[in-house]
Amino acid sequence: MEIASVVNGKRHEMDVADNTLLLDWLRTDLGLTGTKQSCEVQVCGVCTVLVDGVPVSGCTTLAVEARDSEVTTIEGLRGTDFYLRAEEVFMRHSAVQCGFCSPGFILTVYTLVNAGRTLSQDEIKEALNGNLCRCTGYKSIIDAAFEIVNAEVARKK
Repeated sequence: MEIASVVNGKRHEMDVADNTLLLDWLRTDLGLTGTKQSCEVQVCGVCTVLVDGVPVSGCTTLAVEARDSEVTTIEGLRGTDFYLRAEEVFMRHSAVQCGFCSPGFILTVYTLVNAGRTLSQDEIKEALNGNLCRCTGYKSIIDAAFEIVNAEVARKK
């Protein structure tokens, strides 16, 4: 089946098998390995990518479902002002240890910033409940996300 999508600002057209997962298309065919694979059942959030600005689990989304869409992976954010600020805040809060889950968290935080409103810590917790981390305490991640979302929303006003 042919798929044509814009991935990180670049148009890609190719044939893929009907059962090709978005995660596999991104990692194997496009070489975008920042998106990780872990649970394979839409529980952990490490495979999070944005399709038309909405977070989706690449491990349970078919590549053809992203046809004619704009897909953003962590590589698409790298080097942006948002990414550089988020990276600094995550490190300052010790919200990164092995880094395996970080792309999913950062992409999810990015969507919260784009929603354009400040959030409480409880709202941040709820928004991040689909992202798991096995080696860093969640308090540091929630603190970092809280700082990023509220600072970025204030910056945009």
